[in-house]
Amino acid sequence: MKRRRTALLSLTALLATALTALPAAPAGAEEAEQVRNGTFDTTTDPWWTTSNVTAGLSDGRLCADVPGGTTNRWDAAVGQNDITLVKGETYRFSFSATGTPAGHVVRAIVGLSVSPYDTYHEVTPQLSVSGDTYSYTFTSPVDTAQGQVGFQLGGSADAWRFCMDDVSLLGGVAPEPYEPDTGPRVRVNQVGYLPAGPKNATLVTDATAKLPWQLKNAAGTVVARGTTLPRGVDASSGQNVHSIDFGAFRTKGAGFTLVADGETSRPFDIGTSAYERLRLDAAKYYYTQRSGLAIRDDLRPGYGRPAGHVGVAPNKGDTSVPCQPGVCDYTLDVSGGWYDAGDHGKYVVNGGISAWELLSTYERARHARTGQADKLGDGTLAIPESGNKVPDILDEARWELEFLLKMQVPDGKPLAGMAHHKMHDEQWTGLPLMPHDDPQKRELHPPSTAATLNLAATAAQAARLYRSYDKPFAATALAAARKAWAAALAHPDRLASESDGVGGGAYADSDVTDDFYWAAAELYLSTGEKRFEEYVLKSPVHTADLFKPIGFDWARTGVAGRLDLATVPSRLPGRDAVRQSVVKGADRYLATLKAHPYGMPYAPDGNTYDWGSSHQVLNNAVVLATAYDITGASKYRDGALQSMDYILGRNALNISYVTGYGEVSAQNQHSRWYARQLDPAQPNPPKGTLAGGPNSSIQDPYAQSKLQGCVGQFCYIDDIQSWSTNEHTINWNAALTRMASFVADQG
Repeated sequence: MKRRRTALLSLTALLATALTALPAAPAGAEEAEQVRNGTFDTTTDPWWTTSNVTAGLSDGRLCADVPGGTTNRWDAAVGQNDITLVKGETYRFSFSATGTPAGHVVRAIVGLSVSPYDTYHEVTPQLSVSGDTYSYTFTSPVDTAQGQVGFQLGGSADAWRFCMDDVSLLGGVAPEPYEPDTGPRVRVNQVGYLPAGPKNATLVTDATAKLPWQLKNAAGTVVARGTTLPRGVDASSGQNVHSIDFGAFRTKGAGFTLVADGETSRPFDIGTSAYERLRLDAAKYYYTQRSGLAIRDDLRPGYGRPAGHVGVAPNKGDTSVPCQPGVCDYTLDVSGGWYDAGDHGKYVVNGGISAWELLSTYERARHARTGQADKLGDGTLAIPESGNKVPDILDEARWELEFLLKMQVPDGKPLAGMAHHKMHDEQWTGLPLMPHDDPQKRELHPPSTAATLNLAATAAQAARLYRSYDKPFAATALAAARKAWAAALAHPDRLASESDGVGGGAYADSDVTDDFYWAAAELYLSTGEKRFEEYVLKSPVHTADLFKPIGFDWARTGVAGRLDLATVPSRLPGRDAVRQSVVKGADRYLATLKAHPYGMPYAPDGNTYDWGSSHQVLNNAVVLATAYDITGASKYRDGALQSMDYILGRNALNISYVTGYGEVSAQNQHSRWYARQLDPAQPNPPKGTLAGGPNSSIQDPYAQSKLQGCVGQFCYIDDIQSWSTNEHTINWNAALTRMASFVADQG
C-alpha cells in the first residue's frame, strides 16, 4: 500500500474558535433526520456562522451576508455540529440554495467537526447556475456523534448573499448504484500503436465462440480483418472477454477503429508522434509541481501561479522551517523541490525514487541501444533553465535534488548527515488551495534511515550525471551522498512512524535493507570504490528475487539498485549474473502479460490492486524494457510496448489514465491547485498527468460511497474527492516519463 493519506478536510482548526452562535429556539427532528431545523420556519438555531458572516431569517430561509476579500472557502461558513453518522449507512444530503449575484460556488460538506476535520462527502454546486435544489447520496465510513454539515462560502473577491432552505441529512436511504460509463465494448489503446509494434485489443462480450473483427481507417474502409480469441472470464474485471491481435497491420494513419460484435472502438492512431509528445508532456508535469517558484504562464499557459511557500503571507514559507516540537533546535531552508502530489507536502523518500527515475530516464537514453538522449536535451521541456546547455530533464531533476540536499541535518547537530524524512503542513488543508494561499505552519519531521539512504542514492547518481555539466554541483552531491551513507550506517534503525500522518503522508517503511543496497549500488557506480562494491556483493538483496507482482516503488527500492547495476557500465564482479536476474524477472512479467486478457504485466495476488496500481504496471514494464536493452530480444520490447495499452485505454473502464491522452481520459485527479471540478477558475491537471488508478482498498470516503464490492480494475473513479484511486504523484509520473521515453525511442 502507498502509505500516505491525503484527506479532504472541512473547516480549519481555527474555524472551531471563530464561530458565532445564532439565536436559540426549540427544534424538532424526524426519526431518521440528522439535521435539526433545516427548514428555518421560526429560528436559525442550532446553526452557527463564522464571525465574519451575518445571518438571519428571510422568507423562511437562512440568508447569510458573505464578505468579499477572503482567500479560502472555509474563511466564511455556515454550519451545524453534533451530527450523528453511522458507519456503513447511506444518507441523502439535500438542500436548496441561491446566491446573489448568481454564479458563486458553495462547498457543501458532511464531515467531522473536530480534529482532524475529515470530510466524508462534499459537493460544490455553482449556485443559480446549476439549479437551486441539490440532492446527493453517500455512505458514511465512520461512526461518530461529532459530525458536521457545513456550507463554506469564502474565496470571493466581492461580497455576496447566500440563502438556503430545506437542508436535510436523511439516514437509512438506499444507496444509488454507481455504474461507470465504459463506452464501447471494444477496448483499445486510445492514443496509438507503433507501426512495427504489437497491436492488441480486448472485446467484452457474452459470446464464447470466436467472432469476426474488422479494422477500419478514418474513411470507414476495412483495411484488415480476422477473428477474436476467446479468453473466458477475466478475474481482474469479472468480464467475459476475447482478445484481438491486429499486429500484422503496419500502415501509419489516424482515426482507425476496430469493429467487433456490433461495437466500434474509440478511435486511435498508428504512428509515433503521440509518444514523442507524451515523452515531453509527462516530464513537463514537474515544472508545475515546483515549490518556491512562480510558475510562468508563458511557459505553461493556463497554469501560471505565484510562488508557493516562499515566506509571503499567509504562510511563513519553507525558507526557515522549524522541526516538530521536541525533534530539533534549529530551522532549515528547505525551499524548492516538487510538491509530492495533490497536497503541499515534500517527502524525501518519495522525492528520492522520483528523482532517480527521471535521472534514469536520461541515463538509459545515454547507454541503451535505442536511447536518444537528445530528445531530452536542452530546450525540450520549455522550463526556465532551457538554453543553459544542460539537458532539460537534468535541470528539472536538479530542482528536486537541491531540495533533498537541504533536508540533511547540519554538521554539529544530533544525527548530523542524516536526512529529515519529510516536511509539510502542521494540519491537513482542504481543497482547493493554491500553494501561495496555504495558511498552515510548516514543520520538519524526524530524520529517518530510509530518507537518508534515498538522499545517498540519488545524490550519488547525480554526481556521475552532472559531472560533465557542473563539476562543483556533482562534487557537492557526492560529498552529501558519502556523508549520508556514513550517517545511515551509524543509525541503521531510525524508522519513520506509521502514525505520523497528520498534515501529510506517513511514508513509513519498516525494512531499509533494500535502501542500503540501492545507496551502495549508486555510490559504487559513481566511485568504483571497493567498500561499496563489497557492500553490494554481501547484501542479501543482491541475490534475492525482487521481481514480485509489485516490483518497485518508494518502499521497495532494491530493484532500482539492481537495474542500475545491470545497465550502467561498471567492473562489478558477477555483473553478468545481475543482468541475467533482470532478464529472469522480465520473463516472469512477460508470462503474466501473456496470460492476462487485458495484456498487462501486473496481476497482484487475489486481484487486490495496490495504491497507485497504474505506476506499478509501468514499473513492471520498465523491467521488460530493461531486459530488451540488455538482450535486444524483441519479445521484451513488445511486452513493454503492450503494457502501455492498459494505461492508455485498453482496460475494463475504457479510460486513459493520462490526462489529455485518448478520447476519454482521467481529468479530475485529486489536487489542491488543479481543482477545476471544485473551482471553475482552476485548471484540470496538465496533459500528461498520470492518475493513480484502481485501488482495491478504496480508502477515501468518496470511493467507499461508490465502489463498495468493486472487483480489481473497477476500483477507480475519476473524481477529485477520491484521493485513494485518483491522486497524481511525482513518483507515478516518473514511471510514465520513463516508459513514454522508451516507447518513443522505439519509433
